[in-house]
Amino acid sequence: MGFLKSLKGKFTEHQSSSGGDSHVMAPPQWAPAPEVSHKYGLWNEAPDDEYDAAENFCLEYPPQLPRLIPSDAVDRINAIGCKAWGIEVPITPRFVGTVQNLGDSKGGPGIVRVQTEAECKDVCLLSDLPILAGLYDTHGKTGIYYEIYIHRMDGIIAIGTACRPYPAWRLPGWNRLSAGLHLDDFRKFFEDPDGGRDYTDAVTGINSGDTIGCGYEFASGTLFFTYNGMRLPPAFTGIYLPRHNHDVFAAIGVEGDCDFEVNFGGEYFRWKEGSEWAWRVEGHVGRLGGGSGAYDDELPSYSEVRGM
Repeated sequence: MGFLKSLKGKFTEHQSSSGGDSHVMAPPQWAPAPEVSHKYGLWNEAPDDEYDAAENFCLEYPPQLPRLIPSDAVDRINAIGCKAWGIEVPITPRFVGTVQNLGDSKGGPGIVRVQTEAECKDVCLLSDLPILAGLYDTHGKTGIYYEIYIHRMDGIIAIGTACRPYPAWRLPGWNRLSAGLHLDDFRKFFEDPDGGRDYTDAVTGINSGDTIGCGYEFASGTLFFTYNGMRLPPAFTGIYLPRHNHDVFAAIGVEGDCDFEVNFGGEYFRWKEGSEWAWRVEGHVGRLGGGSGAYDDELPSYSEVRGM
């Protein structure tokens, strides 16, 4: 913290070109985030060398193509549903803390407890299974959703999504194919290594006991967030499209002394609609998709629209 990010040209190339599932009858309305990106972050800033290392990482390691989920994982999903999802423990000395399941007393392995110490540096935690699996059919579902419950945030927590590989030392939203809401200043980021964009005036700060959710709509490629059960405005529209081009993972950034729970559906969500069948993460995994939508080759990507 305390350093300024390099303002050199951002790496914005990615393989996203917008589209949708086969049931979409007309193209969704595409629009870039209307807010101007801030030059600097309000609170947390990353050192120049970490910015440069992340740019080089993205150039050296292209995004992974969608993959089949291992059969044992599919069996586990079929047996216990959304409780099959967890958080991968990062293998880096930057992460100072613990990641653990809370067990059946708190709803099974769908609930993960993350506790970090003051010495923990910026790190991105990814789900061990994709929440959006590109090779699989959506089964008519609306989208996917997960939540985090804040016990303590004496540092930084960010919630969002990312495609692998993603630089482990960067918060979600700073680099390619990643989006995030940073809870220290409540700014939203999509492939934005600068200061982010203002999101909403509906939330002025995060406190212990708050619940923040992250959702994604299949048809429009809209990413949105929730606050204590209230759905907030769309953060970004037209990302991760065509859907079958991407495996997208839950991505949670953390720095400093923090304590929170990640809920993939092991307990009821604070946003009540998220607990319905249409939004649960396990619903679109298990049956391979039958092809792309009619508009996959016609719709512009988020980056293309953003540059118009």
